Amino acid sequence: MDTKFSSAIHTLILISEAEVPMSSEQIAGSVGTNASYIRKLTTRLSKAEIIEGRRGVSGFTLKKKPSEITLLDIYKAVMEVNEIHIFDIHQNSNDMCVVGQNIKPVLSGMFKEMEEQVEMQLKAMTLENCMDIMKNNIKPGKNRRK
Repeated sequence: MDTKFSSAIHTLILISEAEVPMSSEQIAGSVGTNASYIRKLTTRLSKAEIIEGRRGVSGFTLKKKPSEITLLDIYKAVMEVNEIHIFDIHQNSNDMCVVGQNIKPVLSGMFKEMEEQVEMQLKAMTLENCMDIMKNNIKPGKNRRK
């Protein structure tokens, strides 16, 4: 299972909530990964103009407000795609079998419809929504950043 999307959301929340720009090493410590993985994500997020880093200054800042960054924007940036693609269909179905002959067209339509639904939901949710949900689920007095 690819975790770029969830790691990117985690990263963006950290960047948004930080009082000073956070380095990839600091972000990696919270995400539970290594700094080179975070640098790959931040490169993609920078290319999509979601965050920016400044030469000579360690760390990143958001280029947009959290309310302006949709989960679809984040997904497309880190997955490097123009549309949602979640499901694949196996390639070597037996054409001599009635199921093998028909499975691709049956599943293609169903999968496309499901991916369109996911895309609509991701477009409707923002980074700010994630932050609000997170803040409401954290008990008072607990440190938000780990």
